[in-house]
Amino acid sequence: MTAAPVGLIIFDCDGVLVDSEPLSMRILLQAIAEAGAEIDAAQGYEAFLGKSLASVCALLRRDYRVDMDDAALERMREHLYQAIRQELQPIAGIAEALDGLARPVCVASSSQPERIGLSLEVTGLAPFFNGHVFSASMVARGKPAPDLFLHAAREMQVAPSDCIVVEDSPAGIVAALKAGMGVFGFTGGSHARSQPHRQKLAALGPIQVFEDMRELPGLIRNLERGQRVS
Repeated sequence: MTAAPVGLIIFDCDGVLVDSEPLSMRILLQAIAEAGAEIDAAQGYEAFLGKSLASVCALLRRDYRVDMDDAALERMREHLYQAIRQELQPIAGIAEALDGLARPVCVASSSQPERIGLSLEVTGLAPFFNGHVFSASMVARGKPAPDLFLHAAREMQVAPSDCIVVEDSPAGIVAALKAGMGVFGFTGGSHARSQPHRQKLAALGPIQVFEDMRELPGLIRNLERGQRVS
């Protein structure tokens, strides 16, 4: 991207706004075990991080011969929402970062709208987004397809080339790049701080990988000035 004003900053939710990935992975793996397959956390993050529930279910059927029926999915959802209400925390520094951006923002997440809304409400982040929240359930294909980010840009009336995405997952970074958007890889979530994960994100070609959300307003300003830091 060349130096130009950023018209829209698109945030993934889980692992970027809220520190939910370990919590949701724990409950997903419990549900998978109840359905008859044993998958450890490392395998789970490798296979499922950043993907929609529909994509996860398709992968489970294809690779593990596990079919999560509607009853199993509903039980998992109930357990997850209870855990969100009791345990979920915002990413450190996210409110400060959002205060400092002074640019249009929205959320584009692989999660269901109800889960996104609950996560933002519980962590006090909902007012920052004024209802500008988009879910993979609104498009035909979830991440790593670009559909969700392109949908968010259309709804916000900003050209894809003027959008910046903040993502924590390989699937999300790939989706943003396919959409023709700049993307920052974020590794400040409690699931994403390992060097291998950072290297995996960096290898995909984001503008930069960073781990302290408070740095984001400065990174955006540097980008607009044409200054890229590695």
